[in-house]
Amino acid sequence: MSFLNKEYREIITKAVCGKGKKFTNETHTVKPPQKPSSILGCWIINHRYHSKKKTKDSVEVNGHFDINIWYSYHNNTKTEVVRDRVNYQDIIPLSIKDDQSISDDFDVVCRTTQQPNCLECEITDKGDEIKVETEREFIIQVIGETKVYVKVDPEGYKYVDEEDQWDFEVIDEELADVNPDFLNKNE
Repeated sequence: MSFLNKEYREIITKAVCGKGKKFTNETHTVKPPQKPSSILGCWIINHRYHSKKKTKDSVEVNGHFDINIWYSYHNNTKTEVVRDRVNYQDIIPLSIKDDQSISDDFDVVCRTTQQPNCLECEITDKGDEIKVETEREFIIQVIGETKVYVKVDPEGYKYVDEEDQWDFEVIDEELADVNPDFLNKNE
């Protein structure tokens, strides 16, 4: 479609050309040095990630986080913290995409809507390992160059909404009811 005439202008701009979202629920197994008696706490910390456009239809997010498990052992007489680093790779499909981008150079904006989080932490049936269930969620936006066509008003008319017009002129009749001594001089 060609709009190259005096009524339209073609504007090249950066815009969101794709969006995606992915929720991941995973289970990790951690083997502590001692046979655990009970789980005292589990935390996920040190989350880091980066993203890049992988294919025409997806974005790749690579990252890692640390699982810290505080557990007791030796019949609940001693405690220890075991740390395990988890590396992951999430491929996030683009659920919304604009194929009209004019460039192959894209920026990816990636945010976590749910940081990696521990849902459940328990000792396995074998008794010498700990099972940790985690969750995380990302949303992504792919930004690229695209064309926008706008119609030019030949008259150069500036539209003004009458409701947005305010009359700030004060007339003498409005000021007649104002008491100049409205402040109590004792206060």
